[in-house]
Amino acid sequence: MIVKQLPVGTMANFVYVVVEEKSKDALVVDSGWETGPIEEAVRESGAFVRYCVATHEHFDHVSTLSELATRLGAKVVAHEDSPIECDLRVRDGVELFLGGKAVRVLHTPGHTEDSICLFDGHEVFTGDTLFVGTIGRFERERAEAMYNSLHNVVLRLPPATVIYPGHDYGDVPSRTLAEERAVNPYLMVKDVRSFLSLFA
Repeated sequence: MIVKQLPVGTMANFVYVVVEEKSKDALVVDSGWETGPIEEAVRESGAFVRYCVATHEHFDHVSTLSELATRLGAKVVAHEDSPIECDLRVRDGVELFLGGKAVRVLHTPGHTEDSICLFDGHEVFTGDTLFVGTIGRFERERAEAMYNSLHNVVLRLPPATVIYPGHDYGDVPSRTLAEERAVNPYLMVKDVRSFLSLFA
């Protein structure tokens, strides 16, 4: 896949245009703030965007998603528990096909109940579940869900998987899961109690 990482808005958001090389089928991951840079990236890549996918419901990730999808002729995609309006509701394990390649939906509740990550076999788009060097905020009662999403879903992906987060909060804009696991304190703990102790 060809991945275009686009900084947008005033909250250090990243939006992604993910293009399957042969077919030029594409999806966009999130769309808060302006649509112009995303549309320009799509034009430059010569892609046909089939899906505009919401990683979760927060406004800085979805405020322009419907507008973008309309302009690109794409379907809005969100988790089945999401409150946002969409054309296609997905659950864990569902695959979105771009050409002959699949992008798998991973349900990763914690930051929000409708949080998802997208895994294409080489990259994972983590929204606000996992950032470079840290993780997304969550309510204390969601701690177990967040821990499970990080440790039993994301960390089970291949170590060479490249993490593409929903915000530019780290020293670098992306890195491999193996690199992240070695330095991110939230990925180094062994149980929920130790996880919660990091917030004491």
